[in-house]
Amino acid sequence: MKIDITKCTSFKTKPSVKDLGFGKYFSDHMFLARFTKSLGWHAPQITPFQALQISPGASSLHYGQALFEGMKAFRQSNGDCVLFRPDFNSKRLRDGAERLCMEAPSEELMLAGIRELVKLERDWIPTQKGASLYIRPTLIGTESFLGVRPAEEFLFFVICSPVASYYAEGSQPIKIWVEENYVRAAPGGLGATKAGANYAASLKAAFDAKKKNYAQVLWMDVNHQWIEEVGTMNVFFVLEDEIVTPNLNGSILPGGVRDCVITLLKQMKLKISERKISMSEVLEAHRSQRLKEVFGTGTAAVISPVGELASNHFNLTINEGVKGPVATRLFEEISAIQYGEKPDINGWIQKL
Repeated sequence: MKIDITKCTSFKTKPSVKDLGFGKYFSDHMFLARFTKSLGWHAPQITPFQALQISPGASSLHYGQALFEGMKAFRQSNGDCVLFRPDFNSKRLRDGAERLCMEAPSEELMLAGIRELVKLERDWIPTQKGASLYIRPTLIGTESFLGVRPAEEFLFFVICSPVASYYAEGSQPIKIWVEENYVRAAPGGLGATKAGANYAASLKAAFDAKKKNYAQVLWMDVNHQWIEEVGTMNVFFVLEDEIVTPNLNGSILPGGVRDCVITLLKQMKLKISERKISMSEVLEAHRSQRLKEVFGTGTAAVISPVGELASNHFNLTINEGVKGPVATRLFEEISAIQYGEKPDINGWIQKL
């Protein structure tokens, strides 16, 4: 399917890396494709970045048929521009679309659009290590109706944003509030998808945590017993003889970096367990000094060490509030692969 390209006639001023933050600036162009029952996926195009025109009756606005992905492009040390695991993101978007009764673009269409867009925007990929071009593929229902049913018309679009660290702390340990009231997702719900609704459900708890000077929240299951995620990340606990991450139970997002970390830990011959872990087990491990590190994993932050876990009932300092060796090694390993400083033996890099 041919992608039509309309280039900008005037271009934005690119911000300096020190001003980037996360998701504040957008590149010059975007990719779009549309789906209708009669035409299927059609009209793929790259246009100047602009506002969308959708009906006020669109299903995404009323019934939350909205889904997105997060991935990155990197400029490697030899000057090559690469994508990191785009096939993983394509599959996860299609899996999420099936759960939300949405029509997803094929992997071929999605990745062709992303590749052409990023090639056009390659000058937006920062050259400095620690910065990258964040890519946000998004799928929304656009059919205009008010009956409660799945839409039959969809818009897929991709926008890009040059980014640095997700958290203000950068790669330093963050403080996490253990959420004991709100719930992010329930069994049988949308927790395993990157549905916009999941993030809407998380905003109140995160907002309250930030007022207490905590960067994010630790989400528990519906009974507030079993640990699930940290904010927008998967979570890992380094115990004395075991590294534990909650097993994917249908309400936890299967993260791409989570998958990378599990692979790397196995290659490092470290014991990694995907199993249920409770807050009471974490508290006991901390009391017995078996809890060595806690860290989150995600596309935006890659690896975020946790220096403090707190709630209304306890306050735990993790590893004396400094980065631990496991989180440090994993961050360096993944970053080295992304920036071309180390061979990619797992096939995670795709050159543009």
